[in-house]
Amino acid sequence: MTGNDLRQRAAVVREVPLETVLLLRGAVRDRRDKSKWHTEQGPLSVSGAKFMNWHCHQGGGGAIDLLMHLVKVDFRTAVAWLEQCLGVGRVAVAVPSERTSHHERPAGGRPISLQLPVRDDRLLNRVTQYLTRRRHLRSTLLEPLLQSGKLYADSRGNAVFVLLAGKSQRPVGAELRGTGPRVWRGMAPGTRKDWGYFWIGTKGARHIVLCESAIDAISCFQMRPERICISTSGVPADPLWLRGLIAHGYEIQCGFDADDPGDAAADRMIALHPMIQRLRPPAPDWNDALASR
Repeated sequence: MTGNDLRQRAAVVREVPLETVLLLRGAVRDRRDKSKWHTEQGPLSVSGAKFMNWHCHQGGGGAIDLLMHLVKVDFRTAVAWLEQCLGVGRVAVAVPSERTSHHERPAGGRPISLQLPVRDDRLLNRVTQYLTRRRHLRSTLLEPLLQSGKLYADSRGNAVFVLLAGKSQRPVGAELRGTGPRVWRGMAPGTRKDWGYFWIGTKGARHIVLCESAIDAISCFQMRPERICISTSGVPADPLWLRGLIAHGYEIQCGFDADDPGDAAADRMIALHPMIQRLRPPAPDWNDALASR
């Protein structure tokens, strides 16, 4: 790859809204100060395309600078990760979560192998209590997911939602959701979100709703059990597997969050695939909608 190629790719992803990057990394907007976000590197202030971490006395501008700050990766890796998550390129590379050690980081933009968290059934009760009591999910919906291995607890007490690919339902990644007092979410190292997804649904259903996370997908299914609900693990506009679903004639709705990043990502997806319709959650996201019922 030439320097010009990288600069051209960077010019595309640099303009991604900072709010989109923050949501992809599991950051949470402060309830009282809308310009403040709680991130894996501590609180950030965001103003347009600029950000500032006052604790670290570091700041910058644009999506690439923000991702490099949040995850401590190099420029090339940040560009590739943004391309993968937002569906604007075909380069797939895994960015380590805050729990990934230094030696697991990809070198030179090359993807690392999938490393699913080790299952720990001793912490399963903690995960199920979090999902039923705090996220309002029915235990009757969780039980089949637990039995199939699509959902389990890891040694840190995280809920692990497995991404699957193809008819063989081969694991290609996992969403991780913290169940403790601190809000945290991430992806298993080596996850390939372009290859597969977490899903829950009724056998034979022809109607699909795309959601931003596994918890949102389960929440949406709990409210609309006649459908298949898929987690896109972020807001990619054109994951590779989406074209296959369209080719099979599914009726697809984009159920991304009811906020500016969700609306913008849905607009990009529908521009690429006009047969997809927008389905805005009746609350900020599907889990909020479920909790408010």
